[in-house]
Amino acid sequence: MTVTATPTPVRDTRGWPAWLVPLTAAWLGGWGALALLGTVTGAGYPFRADRTYNEVGLLRLLPDRLGPPVFAAVLLTAAVAVLAMAGTGRPSRPLRAALLGYGWAVAFALAVVVPDTRVLPILGYLPMLVLGAPFGWPPVDYSTVFDWALLAKVAALAGGVLLAVTLLAWRRRTAGACVACGRDGTGRAWTTPAAAARWGRWVAWFAAAIPLCYAATRFAWVLGIPLGISPDFLDELHDTGLVWAGAGLGAFATVGAVLTVGLTRPWGERFPRWMPRLAGRRVPPRLALVPATLVALAVTGAGVAELGNPGHLLDGFSSATAPLLLWPLWGPALGAAALAYHLRRRGACRRCGRD
Repeated sequence: MTVTATPTPVRDTRGWPAWLVPLTAAWLGGWGALALLGTVTGAGYPFRADRTYNEVGLLRLLPDRLGPPVFAAVLLTAAVAVLAMAGTGRPSRPLRAALLGYGWAVAFALAVVVPDTRVLPILGYLPMLVLGAPFGWPPVDYSTVFDWALLAKVAALAGGVLLAVTLLAWRRRTAGACVACGRDGTGRAWTTPAAAARWGRWVAWFAAAIPLCYAATRFAWVLGIPLGISPDFLDELHDTGLVWAGAGLGAFATVGAVLTVGLTRPWGERFPRWMPRLAGRRVPPRLALVPATLVALAVTGAGVAELGNPGHLLDGFSSATAPLLLWPLWGPALGAAALAYHLRRRGACRRCGRD
């Protein structure tokens, strides 16, 4: 008597969240409408060239008079492209390639090019800004820090991520794969947990080493060592207390480096014993993936901005600015480490049942 095993039922792999397309289209269309309004009124463009923090980055190459109409055209066209993805049928190959190509280009521009060097320092200073606000330290004008331009850059980063998620889900659906996990029944060697553990370890340690180089200079300044700067400038940092702001950034970078290594360690999957009430419990994957992805995007944006104008670093090159030249490698390496962590921990898909 032959016993035939009943195959595990696989759920529908072609459906996707009903809210994803309208939400993405609404975001793109809404900001596109604001850019169109700025085109008509000539006011409200947040990325003007006269801003002191716009010395680097690719946006400085876009003239102010062209900025609003360019953003309006790009965002509104992207909104239409997203709405074209709402159908349930499979498009022709040329149309699919055109929609994905344009969509990924816009997603990259929003998530990486627009934020440039502004978002990453804010992430680093945010704990100090929040905790020190009641005590009037650091001595900054918060209205000049959290301004319209920063809001627009953060919104662009969020919109780029939202568009990327929409594109990824649509690409998977039109390829016949599960929209949740991307599996299509054909295995790829580099995506197995064992393979991801091997290559993920290398990229994680590489991604952790770069912020440690940056932190070393800031900690040296606290100790009175003028590493990469003049003694007079170091005295000024100590007199104004800004040296401690640099130390805060160094501490943020160090914590980030440790957490990056944690993507490859057991305590990155189970909370360590010294953590009360959490010891031994499973670490939710998103608790590591969300901040790692956010920082990877912010670092990549800063790296692209530096590549767009490397002269300001090379002209005054020193050990203080040398770590900044590694940022274009830091972001992709951290993103790859996060991907390896995801591949190791994703397990069986709840949607399609594939493992």
